[in-house]
Amino acid sequence: MNPDHFTTLDLDSHSNQPNHQEERPDKPEEACGVFGIYAPSEDVAKLTYFGLYALQHRGQESAGIATFEGEKVHLHKDMGLVSQIFNETVLKQLPGTIGVGHNRYSTTGSSRKVNAQPAVVETRLGNIALAHNGNLVNTVQLREELVKDNINLVTTTDSEMIAYAIAQQINAGADWQEAAIQAFHRCKGAFSLVIGTPVGIMGVRDPNGIRPLVIGTIGENPVRYVLASETCGLDIIGADYLRDVEPGEMVWITEAGIASYHWSKQPERKLCVFEMIYFARPDSLMHNETLYSYRMRLGRRLAQESAVDADIVFGVPDSGIPAAIGYSQASGVTYAEGLIKNRYVGRTFIQPTQAMRELGIRMKLNPLKDVLVGKKVIIIDDSIVRGTTSRKLVKALRDAGAAEVHMRISSPPVTHPCFYGIDTDSQDQLIAARMSVDEIAQQLEVDSLAYLSWEGMLEETQEDTNNFCSACFTGDYPVAIPENVKRSKLILEKVTV
Repeated sequence: MNPDHFTTLDLDSHSNQPNHQEERPDKPEEACGVFGIYAPSEDVAKLTYFGLYALQHRGQESAGIATFEGEKVHLHKDMGLVSQIFNETVLKQLPGTIGVGHNRYSTTGSSRKVNAQPAVVETRLGNIALAHNGNLVNTVQLREELVKDNINLVTTTDSEMIAYAIAQQINAGADWQEAAIQAFHRCKGAFSLVIGTPVGIMGVRDPNGIRPLVIGTIGENPVRYVLASETCGLDIIGADYLRDVEPGEMVWITEAGIASYHWSKQPERKLCVFEMIYFARPDSLMHNETLYSYRMRLGRRLAQESAVDADIVFGVPDSGIPAAIGYSQASGVTYAEGLIKNRYVGRTFIQPTQAMRELGIRMKLNPLKDVLVGKKVIIIDDSIVRGTTSRKLVKALRDAGAAEVHMRISSPPVTHPCFYGIDTDSQDQLIAARMSVDEIAQQLEVDSLAYLSWEGMLEETQEDTNNFCSACFTGDYPVAIPENVKRSKLILEKVTV
C-alpha cells in the first residue's frame, strides 16, 4: 500500500491481552455487526461509532472503523468493546465523508487483532474497506485461487479474501460495480457486506439473504444514506429506516444517490431464523414489526404446546424475557423476575478463582431467593447448545429454594452446526444431537423440559415459512456445504494462531 494514501492506528498483528478463554455460553454465539455511512456533511466517524455501539450485541471480540477522506483511508481497530477501543481523540483522527464499521465475533480466523475488520485492500482505483457479516463455505478454494495469483493474505479470515477477490477484478480493468459483482459470484455461503471506496459505499447480501442488512436515510436535500445490520443501528443516530437490502442485491451509494443492482439471477430468501429468535436486538424491526413482538408470540405458542402447573414464570435475562411474558399471558402463570443479570459484565481477561468458577453462572446471573423459595418455577430460555451453563443455572435456582424447576425453550432443539456465521460448535458437542429431550432433562436435573416445535417457530413469524434458514434445527442447508467442511467444522484454518 502507498503510505501517502493510507494511515492506520494500532494495527499490530497481536493483541497485548492474554488469550484466556472464558467458559462459553449455552447458546449459539454472536454473528458480526456491520455499519456504513455516506454523509459528506456529517461527522461520519462519530456516527459510525454510535452505530457500532448499538450493534455491540452482535460481536464483542473486536471492532474497527475505516473512513475515507478522498483517496486517503484512516483506520482504527483493536480487540475489545466499542467503548473501550474508541474515544474522542481517536475519532478525531478519522475524518472523511464515508465510514465503514465492524463488530466482530470470530467464526473463522483466530482471535487476533490482525483479524479485526474492516479489511483494507489497495486496488488500481484506490483502497477498499470491507466489513463482513457471515461465513463463506468455499474459502479453501477461494484461498487457493488467490494464493495462485500471488496475493499475500495477511489474515485468516474469509472477509479479507472477498476484498482481494474484488481487487483482482479491479486490477484486471473492471470498474467498482463490475469488479464487485464478479467477485460476489465467486463467493458461496452467507455474506452481508458494507464496502467503502473513495467514491462511494456498497451494501450487499448473498442470494439467500442469510444475514440481515438494512438501509436508512438521514435528512433531506441532500439525503445521506446509512447501512446497518439491524434497524437499531439506524435508530441511535436518528436515521429513518428505508428498506432492507434484498437477497442477491448490491446497492451503490455515491454523490449521485443510491443505485440498485440485482447481481444474482436466482435469489432465494433464507433469512437465518435465529436472527429473529435471539441474535438481533428485540427493538430491531424485521418484517415490519419489532422482534420483541415475535418473541412474545413464541412464548405464547410455547405455553399452548407445553403447559405445566407452576407458581411463576420468568425468562433468562435478557433474551428469554419476551418469550416468558408471552408464556405468562397465554398460560395465566404469574410473570416474575427470578434472576438478576449483571449488565456490566463484559469480556474479561482476568480468570476467576476456583471457588468463583464453581459458582459458575452467578458472575452474570444471580437468583432472587425470596422470589423463588418454595415456588414451582418455569424458566424460559431461547436455546440450549451444550447444556453446561443451563445445568449450573438450574442448580442455582434449586439452591435458592425453588421447589420445582421446569425449563421451556422458545426454539426447537439445536441438532446441527451452522456454517453461515454463527458459532454453534461441531455436531458432537451439541447436546440435542446426542440426547433425547428426556435425557437432556435428566442431564440438566430439571423436573420437566420442553422445546418449541419447529412448525410453531416458523408459523409464528407470520411470513412465508419457506423464507427462513433453519438448518441448525433440521440439517437442511440452503447453500451446499462441502464434505470436508462438514467433517471438520473448520471453514478456514480456525486452529491457526
